[in-house]
Amino acid sequence: MHTEASALRDFLDAKVEEYNQPGFIENDPIVIPHAYSSLQDIEIAGFWASILAWGQRVTIINKCKELFALMDNTPYQFVLHHSEADLKTLLRFKHRTFNTTDTLYFVAFFKHYYQHHNSLEDAFLMGLQENDADVGNALTHFHDLFFSLPDAPQRTRKHIATPARKSACKRINMFLRWMVRRDNKGVDFGLWRRINPSQLVCPCDLHVERVARKLGLITRKPTDWRMALELTSNLKTFDAQDPVKYDFALFGLGIEEKF
Repeated sequence: MHTEASALRDFLDAKVEEYNQPGFIENDPIVIPHAYSSLQDIEIAGFWASILAWGQRVTIINKCKELFALMDNTPYQFVLHHSEADLKTLLRFKHRTFNTTDTLYFVAFFKHYYQHHNSLEDAFLMGLQENDADVGNALTHFHDLFFSLPDAPQRTRKHIATPARKSACKRINMFLRWMVRRDNKGVDFGLWRRINPSQLVCPCDLHVERVARKLGLITRKPTDWRMALELTSNLKTFDAQDPVKYDFALFGLGIEEKF
């Protein structure tokens, strides 16, 4: 690695160390799944929080707390055992363009899914080929699985991104980072052991993308799946086994330091 790239890696490694700390949790949507201890509660809360993660972080966190309070803060039990009356309590929940139809379909999917599977990891593994360098196939299959129930609402599809639509899939990549990355820092959960951290793709939110472009880690103009792969490929030159740890550095530089 030539000197300039080596210096950039050292700089980003230091920023990962700075931001990948327990103090990061309270101001980030990852605080929502951290309120739970069981695998399924963490999965459901984490998935929903990641999908609702657009706008101000404070608002996202508050809206997620509002949603799960309507489920008595037991999301797994709620999706499996809710009554019609329980569902009516959810009708008041909305976040930006995420509305009642979307909420009820998420509950329906989770109920159907967890009646047949113990972990949401299986839903992604189904589409992952043994030699896949990244989770692209897994995300495409997951989208199709998520909308496989009869009468899946067309409008809800916009909330679940897929590489098949050329999306950068920011939110689902963030969710996978939470579930798959494992270290001793206490931020990411590392609960899923059958997807390799080296297969993760960096979540490209506005802050990450802006900083990555400034640092020369992205040259592709459109914000799409190929751009996310370009960034991740460049991050792999710094750490091939755990490229997405640099999400902490790029996001931290963008939102905390206005880099």
